[in-house]
Amino acid sequence: MSESFKTKRLRWAFNFFPVYRGTGGRVQYIRHDYRAITVRIPLSWRTRNYVGTIYGGSMFGATDPMYMLMLMENLGNDYVVWDKAGSIRFRRPAKDTLFAHFEIDQTLLDSIKEEVAINQETNREFKIYLKDQNGKVYADITRTVYIANKTFYKEKRNRKKEKSL
Repeated sequence: MSESFKTKRLRWAFNFFPVYRGTGGRVQYIRHDYRAITVRIPLSWRTRNYVGTIYGGSMFGATDPMYMLMLMENLGNDYVVWDKAGSIRFRRPAKDTLFAHFEIDQTLLDSIKEEVAINQETNREFKIYLKDQNGKVYADITRTVYIANKTFYKEKRNRKKEKSL
């Protein structure tokens, strides 16, 4: 599927936004429905570490906001979505350009909506594999995303504020 003008604009914004640009990662593609994103992390002066491989912080940072963004766009304004946790496991030093592909489908979205309808909130874990162009995995990243019903989330936050006073 192709990008829309709106997703192209977002891709350009990501790639010029100083915080994201500092990771050295580049968003290559955002599908028109925000259900697929591809990120490229080249070995460059911006991403190279002391020993000449891709810096782990670049790998981790370049993959940070993607699932949160995709869920926000697909679930809509009735939900609160936050990145909650993340971890990275390095498998081998990366001296080539790496790629990360993020994808969500309707089944996942329906399952999240169903769980939030029952429990008002949920946490979902997503696995991301950083691969070279031949599919060899260099690192795997786990991201935990918090999703809640917006009304529930605001009430929960207000209760916490009242307790702290």
